Amino acid sequence: MGAASRAAASAAAAAVPGRAARVPQMQVRSSSEGTDFLSRDWTALVEADPAGTFFHTPSYLKLYWEEFGGASDLDLTFVEDGEETVGVCAFERVGSTIRFLGGTEVTDYLGPVAVDDEREGVARALIDALAARDDWELADLRNLPEDSPWLDALTASATERGLWHQVEEQDVCPFLSLPASFEEYLTALPGKLRHEIKRKARKLEEATGGYRVVFADEDTIADDLERFFMLHRSSEGPKGKFMQPGMEIFFRRLAEAFLPSGVFRLGFIEVNGEKVAGAIGFVLHDRFLLYNSAFDHEWKPLSPGMVLVADLIRASIEEGLGGFDMLKGGLEYKYRFGSVPRRLMRLQFSRKL
Repeated sequence: MGAASRAAASAAAAAVPGRAARVPQMQVRSSSEGTDFLSRDWTALVEADPAGTFFHTPSYLKLYWEEFGGASDLDLTFVEDGEETVGVCAFERVGSTIRFLGGTEVTDYLGPVAVDDEREGVARALIDALAARDDWELADLRNLPEDSPWLDALTASATERGLWHQVEEQDVCPFLSLPASFEEYLTALPGKLRHEIKRKARKLEEATGGYRVVFADEDTIADDLERFFMLHRSSEGPKGKFMQPGMEIFFRRLAEAFLPSGVFRLGFIEVNGEKVAGAIGFVLHDRFLLYNSAFDHEWKPLSPGMVLVADLIRASIEEGLGGFDMLKGGLEYKYRFGSVPRRLMRLQFSRKL
């Protein structure tokens, strides 16, 4: 967005009644430069925003853009209050449609981030800036959690601006709030679920003479990823076709970027030196995000994948984390651990009625 567009956005904002409370110096600046992921690093805003997640970080979005952004136009939108950047939203434009950057296949949560007490003003500034542009027809904004304050803030701003809009359920992310101990977690579960978790672990233990949970480190990550990819490709149905060469590169780059800081986790159930189930997750903002998993189907009768998830929940509690997020997809197995559904919403708006 150039100076003329910024001026148009400011003028449009001033023309809307009832905006006297808005901070007058708030400006919107947009960039199509991939270098701004780093030069205008907004990690601090992700950490300050209760709705911010790993998927909102510039490091993740930069990696996503480099691997999957070839068919869209990048639009990094910064909302400034004087010299301070108080909000950021990464968009992409595909034809005449504006979307949050990140797609829907590999990114579970999307949307803006901001200083907490500036959210409503940032939402208005973002919507006004979009309304002042003429290069889009539909804004299709997905992967907004139902309890995210951004859903209400963006919807309210679109309503104020007189834009046609609708909100609909898109998917679900089952979620577990974690107590202080694993025993407390088990005790709070319905009896049937508690019995199944204990039974599966005991069955695997008795059938194998013992198993252990191991995590990849910088010395083992290359071989561990190869094993994980092999397990993934052995899956049945569409999942077995997911880990194509381009997707493997994306996962390798995730590990390279985020393993050293402890954000990226790759854990396995190992039996007699053989890794029979694996799971990739991210740890940020007091939560474990269960991103992807796979297991050796020859071991299916012993449920090593389910045992691994239970042990990851245990490890998260022992680490002092407050939440275990199963991420997108309402697969039945996720609810066997006592998780509750958390809906993902899709907000669409347009100038056309």
